[in-house]
Amino acid sequence: MTSGLIDGNTIDGVSSTTLYTLHNRAAFADGPDKVIDDPMALHVRDAIEYDWSKFGSPVAAAALRARTFDSAVSAYLASRPHASVVALGEGLQTAYWRLGRPDTTWYSVDLEPVMQLRARVLPREDRIVPVAASAFDLTWADGIDPEPGVFVSAEGLLMYFDEPTAMDLITRCAELFPGGGMIFDSIPEWLSRKTVAGVKLTEHYTMPAMPFSMTSSRARSLADEIPGITSATDVLFPAHTGAWKFNSMPLVADSPLFRNRRTSVTVLRFAA
Repeated sequence: MTSGLIDGNTIDGVSSTTLYTLHNRAAFADGPDKVIDDPMALHVRDAIEYDWSKFGSPVAAAALRARTFDSAVSAYLASRPHASVVALGEGLQTAYWRLGRPDTTWYSVDLEPVMQLRARVLPREDRIVPVAASAFDLTWADGIDPEPGVFVSAEGLLMYFDEPTAMDLITRCAELFPGGGMIFDSIPEWLSRKTVAGVKLTEHYTMPAMPFSMTSSRARSLADEIPGITSATDVLFPAHTGAWKFNSMPLVADSPLFRNRRTSVTVLRFAA
């Protein structure tokens, strides 16, 4: 490498999806199509040498999803100002800076190659605790005090694993962090089947398989399914005028025709 940029090809497989979401988020963080205030995403993208064209034309979903997650984290911290945040599979997400560098301990959890890249492209922050581990290796929870509150964020993560693995993580978080909460996103079954069969975004990039799906209806029933969960709330994207606007319109998003065929975001609260 002679450009002085950092090589993004050090991560691959499912981990490479963090580059895909960065590409999409940064594209909508500037210019006339701006939907998210995320200057750090622009900084990170511009610091990485990578063939971004392999992902094809950017879409707004990643930026809208990020704003939805930001709102949930902010709401929890407003109710528990001394709480910790655990960002599982955080990749190159930049939520900590979008939220104004909150005065809270922020655990950033991802695999070693991703954490190495993250350390090179993002500024060091005293409040951020980097943890090089799988999100499903619960050793990341060692030493986290649940008493002040813990909010777990799993953005763009669970769908890449099988159902028992994903559901076990949700169940264990409810057990480990009484009084805490969690946010995660899901894809519908039709999209899961499509990715398992193989979806080529471009000639040079095939989306990783996403075997785990969950409808918004089932997600809202998790309080009845998993002990320790007191509420499960389906939250919609912020208002948008593009193709994803239907994920922000309650009457459409919750209609019988659309409810279980769309992507969804779920906020859980855990029993104290």
